[in-house]
Parts: sequence; C-alpha cells; structure tokens
Amino acid sequence: MRTARAISLLLLLQARRSMTGAELAAELEVSERTVQRDVLALAEAGVPVYADRGRAGGYRLLDGYRTRLTGLDRTEAEVLLLAGLPGPLGDMGLADPALAARLKVAGELGEAPGAGARRFHLDAPGWFRDAPVPPLLAEVARAVWGGRLLRVRYRRRPDADPVERVLRPYGLVLKAGTWYLAARPDGDDPAPAHRVYRVDRLAAAEPLADRPFRRDETFDLAAFWDAKAAEFARSLLRERVTVRLSPHGAARLPHLLETATAREALAGAGEPDGHGWVTVRLPVESLDVGYEELLRLGPEAEVLEPPALRRRLAEAAARAAALYGPPQR
Repeated sequence: MRTARAISLLLLLQARRSMTGAELAAELEVSERTVQRDVLALAEAGVPVYADRGRAGGYRLLDGYRTRLTGLDRTEAEVLLLAGLPGPLGDMGLADPALAARLKVAGELGEAPGAGARRFHLDAPGWFRDAPVPPLLAEVARAVWGGRLLRVRYRRRPDADPVERVLRPYGLVLKAGTWYLAARPDGDDPAPAHRVYRVDRLAAAEPLADRPFRRDETFDLAAFWDAKAAEFARSLLRERVTVRLSPHGAARLPHLLETATAREALAGAGEPDGHGWVTVRLPVESLDVGYEELLRLGPEAEVLEPPALRRRLAEAAARAAALYGPPQR
C-alpha cells in the first residue's frame, strides 16, 4: 500500500465521516478491491477504521478519532486550503502533492477536501483570449523547486532563433494567464542580474539534477516582479500629451491608465480652475494609443498638445456631433 494513498484514505474518512468503497475508489482512482486492502492495512496498523454493513454502509473511523497530521491552527489551515485551488499547481505538475496537502488541511478543519474550491476560485487568464499552458512549465517548476540549474533554449522574440543558456531559476510568476521565469544566467559570482523569461518561449528546458546552485536568500520574488512590472510599464510610455480633465475625467483616469501612472500624473497636476478642471501631462505608448484611450473620456477631457492629437480628437467629436445632432429635414 502506498503511504500517500493511505494518508489520503484516512483523511477522506476523517473529513466525510463515512464513505462507501465505491466512493473511496473513485476519489483515490483505484479499484474497490484496492480500497479493501488499504482499509485492512490501516486497521492492522492500529487505525480504528471499520466497515458498516448493509445498504447504507461504508467505511468509517471510530467516533472521536482524529489524526493530527498538520499541526496547524484553524486560521492557518483555512488559508492553506486555498493552495489547493485548481489550475496553476496542476499546470506546474504539482496536482498530486496539492491534493495530498488539501486532504491534510481539510482533515484539520473537519471539512470536505473540495471546500476551498467551493468558496474560492482562481481564474488567472485575462478575458477574451486563450492561455495555453506552456509545455515545458513542469520541467521549469521542477528546477525552481529543486534548486537545480536549468539548461534552456530560449527565443527572445517569437520569430527569433533560440539561444542556449544555463540559468539559475529563482521563481515563477503567473501574470494574466502568462507564465514568467525569474532567473539569473549562471556564471562566476557575482552572476548577472536577475532577468525575466517567458516560459512559452522556451524551445527546450532541462533541469540539471546533478548541479544545484547556491540561492541568494535575500532575493524577494514579489518585490522583484513588482519592480520589473513597473519598469516594463514605464518603458512602453514613449509619448507625452497635455490634457485638461474635468473632475469626472480625473476620477476616471486610473481606469484608463496603469494605476501608478495615473496617480503620478494627477499628483503633478496644476491647481483646478473655477470649474474644477485640472491640466495634466500624461505618458502614453503612442499617439494612436493615446487617441483610443482619451476618446473613452469623451467630453470629460480636452487635449491641448500635441496639435495633431487635438485635431484628431476634434474630428472625432465633430463626427459624433453630426450623428447625434438634430435630424436633417
């Protein structure tokens, strides 16, 4: 009997009080005969498990028996139960350990193993696009978790030829359905700075089982990602436009731009005029993108500069006015 399966069976019975052989077999993905053997082995090991005969029978633990496998208090267990949410853990090849952890925590809570998924669900990808799982994600995750060097062939752009690298893999980030690897190219210390690699651009990935690396324990993945994300967002903003915003337009600005960018622009605004309008300098990716974004504010924004963008929005306003003006007789 596999020890992991025995623990799973024990925790299932602890969480649900009573289960039939068929239910246990379906949950553990084994035959009912295997369930019978596992129950017998648990009983021989001193676990007070027994079978209820009859139509409503099944397997159950002696009333009052509880195994304490986790050592967690209830609040800790409730939080960790969310680690079993479906999706990313399975994508990284960690579905089985996630199930075992979920069973242990559910046993601590006296809940059914799926309780977390019934209350919370993580839907990481963005709307209106598919986010296929990178085929090499599990291999990358294995190197990250094991602290082993990772030999990769990586495309800097989707159409580029792959280059070979040996990386020190520090962590994985899932952002809007796309997986990223934070890693340092391997080399003499001090190694080059941490970089970001898109996992779906890996043409090959091989964890080097016999080559562990010494991890920089001061590395903070969350802080690193926040800094890189902000740097990336700033790098896209190559143009500047001067805009007057109504109070409502200023309130709507964080819904159009990245939040930090919007706050920074509003913080640098001049004093409101007599009608509450403020003048701001907005960074945008391009004048085309600025046109699309500012068009959404309609009459709550007036572009002052550059002149080309002002003319373009004035033409759009004139076309809209013609559409909504009095009907022609």
